[in-house]
Amino acid sequence: MNHKHRKVLHSLFSHPIPSNIHLHEVESVFKEMGADLSHSGHGRLLVNMKGKTATFHGADHGLSKDEVHNMKKFIESCGVEPGRDYPL
Repeated sequence: MNHKHRKVLHSLFSHPIPSNIHLHEVESVFKEMGADLSHSGHGRLLVNMKGKTATFHGADHGLSKDEVHNMKKFIESCGVEPGRDYPL
């Protein structure tokens, strides 16, 4: 995973929750973590990673704070810790 992807991943876990992350940036991070991605229409992203599945919705102007929170919880549920697994 390159430095840009690591920065996006760590920004998902930063406080306060950011509101300027775009779905296409997070897609690249999920791909780098080995996730299978598919688009289910209307801006929805279906993510399969480590036996778990989640759907996220992203708008053109950036992800909502709720979506960022949901992504963070999904990543944690897959056993990924950014500080341990992908340090900056």
